[in-house]
Amino acid sequence: MLILLVFVGVIVVLVLWGVGIYNGPITARNAYRNACSQIDVQLQRRFDLCPNLVETAKDYLQHERQTLEAVAAARGAAQAALEPAPDRLLGAA
Repeated sequence: MLILLVFVGVIVVLVLWGVGIYNGPITARNAYRNACSQIDVQLQRRFDLCPNLVETAKDYLQHERQTLEAVAAARGAAQAALEPAPDRLLGAA
């Protein structure tokens, strides 16, 4: 009877060891697939953000254009304000 229990115990241990050996590669495969899937998710997220980046750049370029035009207008106004100044100074003398 004792030999039968030992034999059954050895069989159970071997079956559990076999299940553990089988689950190791399956777990590794699932981890690999999950990692690749996460890479795909991140790449898709970045790809989806590209149109937003382009729109932001366009808006910034429009802002820069407006700023440059305002600076050019202010410089022109300053130049125009300084041109008659020598004539007024000479006329006062």
